[in-house]
Amino acid sequence: MDLILSKPGEIVKRLCERLRTERLALEMTQADLAGRAGVGVNTVSNLEAGRNVGFETLVRVAMVLGRTKELEDLFLPKLGSIEDIRRYENSAKRLRIKRKLNDA
Repeated sequence: MDLILSKPGEIVKRLCERLRTERLALEMTQADLAGRAGVGVNTVSNLEAGRNVGFETLVRVAMVLGRTKELEDLFLPKLGSIEDIRRYENSAKRLRIKRKLNDA
């Protein structure tokens, strides 16, 4: 799935459709998934419909569906060069990014 030119709403819709398809492929009802994830049936319904549901809920559902591996790579740094690695290592040491003061 190429999401580069997609709008956020389109991405949410496609991911929610996949979630529903995955649940159905595992022959689970929304109630089954909700019970195993520790959330309400309405929450699962809202998630599948792309309505406002928290990230933790998404993670809980992904765990029940056996899809946590996909989450592991979600925000890994893009390291294409030695300079990228150095920059990443240095940023991990930094506690805060200093603001630049404008001379007025």
